[in-house]
Amino acid sequence: MSPTDSFVHLHTASSYSLRYGTATPAALVEHAASLGMRALALTDRDGLYGAVRFVQACVKAGLQPVIGADLACEHGAEGLDRAAADAARPPRAVVLARNGRAGYAALCRLVSAAHGEDVARRARPVLAAQQVAAAADRLYVLLGPDSAVGRAAAAGRMAEAKAELLRWRTLCGEAVVIEVVHHLAPPGHPASRGVAQRLLRLARESGVPAVLTNAVRYLAPEDAPVADVLDASRRLVPLELSSRDRVNAEGYLKSGPEMAALAHDLCDTAAEARELLAQTRRIAERCLLDPDGHDIGLGSMHMPEPSVLGTTRAGAIRELRSRCEAGVTWRYGRPDEKVTARLEEELALINRLGYEPYFLTVAEVVDLTRAAGIRCAARGSGAGSLVNHLLGISGVEPLEHGLLMERFLSGMRVSLPDIDVDVESARRTEVYDLILDRFGSDRTLCVAMLETYRVRHAVRDAGAALGLPPAEIDAVAKAFPHIRARDARAAMRDLPELRHSRLEEGVFTALFDIVEKLDGLPRHIALHPSGVLLSDRRLRDRTPVETSAQGYPMSQFDKDDVEAIGLLKLDVLGVRMQSAMAHALVETERVSGERIDLDAVPLDDEETFELIRSTRTLGCFQIESPGQRELIGKFAPQTFGDLIIDISLFRPGPVKSDMVTPFLNARHGWADPVFVHEDLRGILAETEGVVVFHEQVIRIIAQMTGCGFDRADQARRVLGSIKGQQEIGDWFCVQADRRGYPRPVVERVWEILKAFASFGFCKAHAGAFALPTYQSAWLKTHHPAAFYAGLLTHDPGMYPKRLILDDARQFGVPVLPPSVNDSVADYTLERTADGRDALRIGLADVKGISDAEIARIVREREGAPYAGLPDFRRRAEPDQPTLENLVLAGALDALHPRLTRRDLLLHAATDPRPKGPRRPLPAQLELADAAGEERETGPTALPTPTDTELIRGEIEALGLDHSAHLLSPYLPFLGELGVVRSNELLRQRNRSEILIAGVKVATQTPPVRTGVRVVFATLDDATGPLDFAMFEDAQQHYAATVFHSWLLLVRGVVRRTGPRGVSLTATAAWELTALHELWRAEGVDAVRAVLAVVPEAEEAPARRVMVHPSGFKMSPYADLKPPGVPAADAPRKLWHTSPGSPG
Repeated sequence: MSPTDSFVHLHTASSYSLRYGTATPAALVEHAASLGMRALALTDRDGLYGAVRFVQACVKAGLQPVIGADLACEHGAEGLDRAAADAARPPRAVVLARNGRAGYAALCRLVSAAHGEDVARRARPVLAAQQVAAAADRLYVLLGPDSAVGRAAAAGRMAEAKAELLRWRTLCGEAVVIEVVHHLAPPGHPASRGVAQRLLRLARESGVPAVLTNAVRYLAPEDAPVADVLDASRRLVPLELSSRDRVNAEGYLKSGPEMAALAHDLCDTAAEARELLAQTRRIAERCLLDPDGHDIGLGSMHMPEPSVLGTTRAGAIRELRSRCEAGVTWRYGRPDEKVTARLEEELALINRLGYEPYFLTVAEVVDLTRAAGIRCAARGSGAGSLVNHLLGISGVEPLEHGLLMERFLSGMRVSLPDIDVDVESARRTEVYDLILDRFGSDRTLCVAMLETYRVRHAVRDAGAALGLPPAEIDAVAKAFPHIRARDARAAMRDLPELRHSRLEEGVFTALFDIVEKLDGLPRHIALHPSGVLLSDRRLRDRTPVETSAQGYPMSQFDKDDVEAIGLLKLDVLGVRMQSAMAHALVETERVSGERIDLDAVPLDDEETFELIRSTRTLGCFQIESPGQRELIGKFAPQTFGDLIIDISLFRPGPVKSDMVTPFLNARHGWADPVFVHEDLRGILAETEGVVVFHEQVIRIIAQMTGCGFDRADQARRVLGSIKGQQEIGDWFCVQADRRGYPRPVVERVWEILKAFASFGFCKAHAGAFALPTYQSAWLKTHHPAAFYAGLLTHDPGMYPKRLILDDARQFGVPVLPPSVNDSVADYTLERTADGRDALRIGLADVKGISDAEIARIVREREGAPYAGLPDFRRRAEPDQPTLENLVLAGALDALHPRLTRRDLLLHAATDPRPKGPRRPLPAQLELADAAGEERETGPTALPTPTDTELIRGEIEALGLDHSAHLLSPYLPFLGELGVVRSNELLRQRNRSEILIAGVKVATQTPPVRTGVRVVFATLDDATGPLDFAMFEDAQQHYAATVFHSWLLLVRGVVRRTGPRGVSLTATAAWELTALHELWRAEGVDAVRAVLAVVPEAEEAPARRVMVHPSGFKMSPYADLKPPGVPAADAPRKLWHTSPGSPG
């Protein structure tokens, strides 16, 4: 091997140098391998974010990895003045790990030290030189052009450069290395030939080794402009105003011969050049990590030590068995043989794998959570474990529902099992605190989440860098659905709402050139919404740590990285429905004294299932979406098991395989169930011969091949790839043939498995979902007011609050307006005079109101209610915008029954009292003073506001139209036009053409099995939801109207799909407000003339379809977040996107 073939780049930034590097770690490794290199370093700025993926790519490509970090380093004590450090750009050094695992551990600790534990340091991590010195025997410190030594040399201050180098040598000894960078830059530039030669001379004179690097930022020269955009975005300046770091495009991943040429250009003799290259190679060789990735933890597993749980390895085995046996008595009383046998099987497997600490740790987390009064439930395949059920982790009985341990854990799985725990979203951070307090910060971390560039963020950052007006950037970004940035130009060609936008002209050409280059690059690191690491005391040797914006210690690795290096991840998911149900239970007990144990309610309540079958399931977990409500209307679930099936049917696998229709036909007796072979009858009987669950796939493979469930699950897992399908298909057919199954049966079963398995749904997961689904429906059935109070307080679903409030009225729940004398922050229950539970709107939804203002309003009325506006203003002291919004929301209506809100706004705008703190008054004088002021708050000569004005004010100030529906002013027009209301839909004939109208409350473009793009939308017309689907032929003319209008009139064709199953296929859509104005001006005939216009036909472009290895087709524009204005920018909360769990 020649010296050039063995060149190793020791200073390489990837895209995980956030908003700095431009190439992914995998791309860098692939390119290095193509250049014939045998090793490569990754030295990202401020962290090791890409280290795991880099090492994985190296292992795959056969390169040996070197890991380092580009860190800000300053001289001074460990407690250096951070304000001074932030005042200027601190010098940097590249720190490389050496001596294998020990060096990697030291590097992790050093990166963590740079970030510190203070949230304020997140933006500017920086090290003191002494911190580097403490680990110098396991590291190399490369001092290059951006170090204090390099900066002094670039400025020609060689004495200062020598002194800086001496300080580093004194601290770090032989770990110090001079880094030479030659980017062919003009004289005086830090990466120029002259500066590089000065540093080389300094190294020779000081007896310090030197290495040659190219300070790589991009893969190829043409990627340099992307780096400029990232610089501008990072510095928050337009591109033309930023001081560009580069003067050319030389900072790319050069080949060995190119680097050798640079060495010869720098050095006076060929021998010196060869020595520089050899020294670079020697330093690299001392930094090489294990070629299999073991030094960073690939292929290993780490769990909390048994001692943390107060036991030993042998004691953990006994403790787990003891707890499970106690759980048997708790769950079953006297168990049967099946329970005992299953328990022994699971305990034997857990013991063989050494996972007792894992189960005991998760059980302790669940126990801590419940002891704190926080609702908690397991989700995922862990519900298939009897041990989890006996420990109280899962509430679903696995034997009754045919759940398999092997789907969750088997001896053939190489990765740790994964137990997800749902907790109340409002109290999720409390659970984090409990875990940290119990296990300690040396064993516990949160997981990171790296947000990458998609089209909207890419447009915003690229547009800002190009200096486009902010309003223009905002409009362009919102025009796109939430798709990949690389698909921006294709979307402008394919999507009807963008096709005539002219976004490919002029300056936008440059914009979208950059947007496409930004695709997929990491943009920002954030706290993962659920991931928590639990490990042994060496956790911080395996992952660098920084403090999240919320103040929690956070690994720099994401969920895939931590699993790859064997760290135990527990997903603690904050579920808003759990908070909503907890709030409902608290309110019920507060008002009625009834304490409900929701986890103990019977799962066969007929009234609950009547509600579910009625499809009036808005707000119910998992079954509120239009598609789920339609499926429930067809399915008509009778039992908890039916709910499990329903949740599993509403997934891509059954839909893609067209299994829903035969299931429903057999379910209702319209056709006989079809079993491909009699041996499969027992496996598929509950689902009418249709494969619905992963567990059924596992059982079928095991039955027809004779293998165990563990081997069958391994086969199921690889069906998602073409290669896996080929391998498993050959094996399956051979084994099934040997067991005597007819070839046509084998081929038909394999077709079903191949189409379904990679997109199926885990029955254990569905069972875990079905429990809160049933519980939420039970609450809506038996305690509707409390249910809505929880729902509106914690906002868990996919619809805006105004639709949920309408639904409450449909269920007969009295809705009380916000009131400064009666409301608190949350939605609450109030017992009415006739003994009914009413729903009181909370103050937290008032626009702009602060927590402090709400607390003051509630506190000040404790002695006596507010007597009127002046009294309220004097005692509660709201700021002026808050006061006006309280008036608009109707929160002061009860104080002045004779006044209109317009009167109150005028009085609110005229504050007669002097500013400043009020003088305390004796109680009698205060009452008299209030009464005097009250007499001054009388009617004005202003006209009474119309219903439209009242509604507009409520929407603006509260996001709710509680006094009248937003559609009310349009009802005369809609009545004359013959519009069908939601409560009339079930009376419409199949295939009839109708008009509907309402406020848009949801749109989605989810994947469908044909690969076409379908827009699903929901309107609200005060009598219930109206759902419609718009296919591609209608989208050509009307998609922009659906996405960008809030009040819609829609024409469509009715499709009846069962006793309560009804849907509408939209053929046209118009903006309702424009038609209403036309009606007022010219009458209904003019409107009908507009509706009769047939748009000119347009030739639709060829449709792009993404095909999964299983055969599943999907539009590249399928997205749950379509284009349009998000909730924050829409007319107050007419539009809605919730971080909760939609159905």
